Amino acid sequence: MGYYVKVKNNVNIFVEDLNPEGRKTILFLHGWPANHNLFEYQFDRLPQLGYRCIGIDTRGFGKSDKPFFGYDYDTLSDDVRGVVEALNLRDFALAGHSTGGAIAVRYMGRHRGFGVNRLILIAAAAPSLIQRPNFPYGLDRARVLQIIEDTYNDRPQMLQNFGNDFFFKHTTQAFSEWFFQLGLEAAGWATAFIARTWINEVLFADMELINVPTLIIHGIHDKIVPFHLGEIQHKMIRNSMLVPFQFSGHGSFYDQKDEFNDLVAKFMES
Repeated sequence: MGYYVKVKNNVNIFVEDLNPEGRKTILFLHGWPANHNLFEYQFDRLPQLGYRCIGIDTRGFGKSDKPFFGYDYDTLSDDVRGVVEALNLRDFALAGHSTGGAIAVRYMGRHRGFGVNRLILIAAAAPSLIQRPNFPYGLDRARVLQIIEDTYNDRPQMLQNFGNDFFFKHTTQAFSEWFFQLGLEAAGWATAFIARTWINEVLFADMELINVPTLIIHGIHDKIVPFHLGEIQHKMIRNSMLVPFQFSGHGSFYDQKDEFNDLVAKFMES
């Protein structure tokens, strides 16, 4: 069941709410540049196991409003807080992939993990997606600048290039086209502004404030958020568990979807 939640500044955030009567709730935050449909193969399965699964379209992406502002981590985490309060969510698991993982980390810091009893980080772009002085991990800054330039010059080609690096397992042409269309649903300005946020912001302090059981899932063949970042998250977050996915790239929720779904269900019951 899909509907809209109005957050600050009258921005409408699209929410897909599956199995509202489920005994436990998982709130999913998708990665860039897609939308909640990125988790299709979780939404197919996890509600059957009794879970309420809620997917949010980040502002600027999917069916949510696409204002020309608000693509910093503070505002994006505030949008999540607005949805959590509107739905009166308590004791839920917050699951974030890539940029969605970064938003989840900022939510845990800025909002002190309001309502969250478990955290699931999936190839999360934290504590910094790019390499910095004294942080020689992540992507080269020039690569992100190129993504921004390509977004403004030929966004469809940028999306195709990005999709080619996303998965480790072979995908059909039809699947690749489906993934490509998810990216096209976003606004170009939102796509570029989020990439700028990767450069402008870090999440070191936020990560130190995480105090709930945390599952970290990371594909060892990830070409977008290198596996080293998952290892750093594990070191920084108390009470965390890192599970390397041996046959996955950036999209472990599809590359090894059965193992992924089983692991999430097991974590929810732990």
